[in-house]
Amino acid sequence: MAIETRKRILTGIRPTGSLHLGHYAGALKQWITLQEEYECFFLIADYQVSDYVDDIDHVRRSVWEVALDWLSVGLDPQRGHYVIESQVPQHAELTALLSWYLPMGPLRKNPTLKSEMDILEQTKKSVPVGFFIYPLMQIANILLPRADLVPVGDDQLPHIELTRDVAERFNRETGVEVFPLPKPRLDTVTRLVGLDGAAKMGKSAGNAIDLKDDAETVRKKVMSMFTDPNHLRKEDPGKVEGNPVFIYHDAFNPDVDDVANMKEHYQRGGLGDVDVKKKLVVAINNLLDPIRERRAHYEARPKEVQEALEAGCAVARTVAEETMVDVRAALKLDYFVRGRP
Repeated sequence: MAIETRKRILTGIRPTGSLHLGHYAGALKQWITLQEEYECFFLIADYQVSDYVDDIDHVRRSVWEVALDWLSVGLDPQRGHYVIESQVPQHAELTALLSWYLPMGPLRKNPTLKSEMDILEQTKKSVPVGFFIYPLMQIANILLPRADLVPVGDDQLPHIELTRDVAERFNRETGVEVFPLPKPRLDTVTRLVGLDGAAKMGKSAGNAIDLKDDAETVRKKVMSMFTDPNHLRKEDPGKVEGNPVFIYHDAFNPDVDDVANMKEHYQRGGLGDVDVKKKLVVAINNLLDPIRERRAHYEARPKEVQEALEAGCAVARTVAEETMVDVRAALKLDYFVRGRP
């Protein structure tokens, strides 16, 4: 299928560290499938890291780490486009212009923004304006390549609706159909808890298995995982629901029958946590082995990583400028094209 005939998808991630199994289960696994059917723009959103402004070197390293992780899991830069947000300046231009069409009310009501701002305030950090407007940046991210679809979970549907509202308002008030109205692409994804049982997994929390972890690191992390706190002895009946070890088995152990047997045995008693964890170590390392092998290839060939990023950004800039030509014309900001009013 020629790339020009495929529908476009925009998806991405903030570069705040290397990626972990939560990213793989919740996004990357689906992206690998999407690249076969759609023209995908995989965005590294480095404008959206205002909470890391005091450690920009970390952001720079993370951009590289994200690209390495993408290549390692099998996101093919020949099929999709790796895009660094800051290397496509039209992202900033469109963000500024779309601010004319987004009232303050929806920003104040954004549930994700409110919860993250609460976290910042609890840590006594001031909230920068850049953080407050990052939902607007995300709208520009989607509309700049004129994406047809955006892969999201149920919790992100309000943001896609807000994006559609802004695009529709722009089209209506300028009288020019510049933007298609993007649709959400809902996928059933696995949401992993942290190794410690916390609802959210993250590198800063130290409760995640990174895609680049070696086999011994995986073993140590899995063997320290939180399980059923009431399962004190091997012979005790154990709880499967909400047990992180079984959540991970469901996500990463392809032997469905063995997982079902383990659950039944664990619930009736007689199966120890150590035995369940040892099988999980094998399943996760079997998943990560080919990822580690590809990562080693690209770590030894940094030029290939840079070429993937440069090529994707070049395509993105071309597509972005095509959009911005239409945006500027719709807003009558093309002064040197129109000439004197």
